[in-house]
Amino acid sequence: MKKRTSLLFTALVALGMLSSTASADVKKGQKAYLKQCKKCHGSGTKGAAMKSQDEWEAAFDNEAETFVEWHKGTDGEKYSNGKKFKKYAPHLKEFLFEYANDSGNVPSC
Repeated sequence: MKKRTSLLFTALVALGMLSSTASADVKKGQKAYLKQCKKCHGSGTKGAAMKSQDEWEAAFDNEAETFVEWHKGTDGEKYSNGKKFKKYAPHLKEFLFEYANDSGNVPSC
């Protein structure tokens, strides 16, 4: 019985971890990019291609610490430190990762 409960708990934790990354939406990230990032970084094609998938992944680790650091002293600092960024960061990460320079994908924006 104890083994069963432990296995069930492990499965629930794993499912919870998967659902948080699966809930990120590339389209929402694209909208956030177009609204907040395009004015400085250009089209989605240009902006996402600034980094590789590994670089985007690392930029959003630890509550997007590196991403926020990149934007210190720029027009994007207020956004990257705000509530909207925290809300849309998973989606923005998904968009940038999907269309990174080593992904082979090109966004339509």
